[in-house]
Amino acid sequence: MDKLRTPHILIIYTGGTIGMIENPETGALENFDFEQFRHYVPELNRFNYHIDALAFDPPIDSSDMEPRYWVKIAHIIADHYASYDGFVLLHGTDTMAYTASALSFMLENLGKPVIITGSQLPIGQLRTDGKENLLTSIEIAAARNAKGEPMVPEVCIFFKSRLMRGNRTTKINAEGFNAFRSYNYPSLAHAGIHLKYDEHLIRRPAPQAPFKPHYLLDNNVLILTLFPGIRQEIVDTMTAVPNIKAIILKTYGSGNAPQKAWLVERIRKIVDKGVIVVNITQCSQGTVEMRRYGTGLQLLQAGVINGYDSTVESMVTKLMFLLGHGYSHEHIKELMQTSIAGEITLTE
Repeated sequence: MDKLRTPHILIIYTGGTIGMIENPETGALENFDFEQFRHYVPELNRFNYHIDALAFDPPIDSSDMEPRYWVKIAHIIADHYASYDGFVLLHGTDTMAYTASALSFMLENLGKPVIITGSQLPIGQLRTDGKENLLTSIEIAAARNAKGEPMVPEVCIFFKSRLMRGNRTTKINAEGFNAFRSYNYPSLAHAGIHLKYDEHLIRRPAPQAPFKPHYLLDNNVLILTLFPGIRQEIVDTMTAVPNIKAIILKTYGSGNAPQKAWLVERIRKIVDKGVIVVNITQCSQGTVEMRRYGTGLQLLQAGVINGYDSTVESMVTKLMFLLGHGYSHEHIKELMQTSIAGEITLTE
């Protein structure tokens, strides 16, 4: 990349609070219009960047986000990949971490920044957090290191002064501005008076391999959360759902489950049928260690795979990605225990 060339940045608005602008006459919130957006964020004109924007029509509420829209976003980035140095994706906060995780797998060997951001208040409101999030995301998307390479060639979430790896991030607050956290992996950068990058934490693409987008996803995945007193018929009903190919088992602590014979037997039976069962902890921080206690070892012996320190958002989308590509059962098990996009920390 030419260090002297003006950075070209593409803003992609999928929907969400950040793009809602209040009509001064009616007081109603209206959807994203980039020229009107520039009016509320005049600081955009102070960037020495070439900035373009496109929007979903109609915009998608974050709660309505689903795999077909991730495919659409991946297509947009792939179609414009050669023309832009970085991408800023504006997205509702509720499912932002799912989208960030999905794109981290779908955009293989990504060599340019894809920075996802949003806000808790619309961009036109006086106390909006959207301005800071947007402007800093654009700056990060355009940033280059001393070699002229993109500073952060990853799918990331930027929110309230933190730049986080997308597939390590989860929403933790429904109303505070500091709404996202990466519990099991440090932030890649912090925005204060200066933008400070921790370059040793940032993933780099394989230098000889091309950027390769993927568009195949399979949503035959379910999440089973354990709780004290969970009934056998509930587990039986959930695990008997037709066409289910993978189950995420949310367990206690370091990957522990009740020592109930019926539960372990049910899990063993579905594993024997070829269903992938992955163990992740209900705790926000920490990792699964199924060999640590007998309550976890029983799951390992039943054929359950270690999900390590994955977020539920990352685990759901990784399974959709791997299942969508039709890999063999054994290959999926192998890849689930491999960090393919920096999504897990391997411990055993």
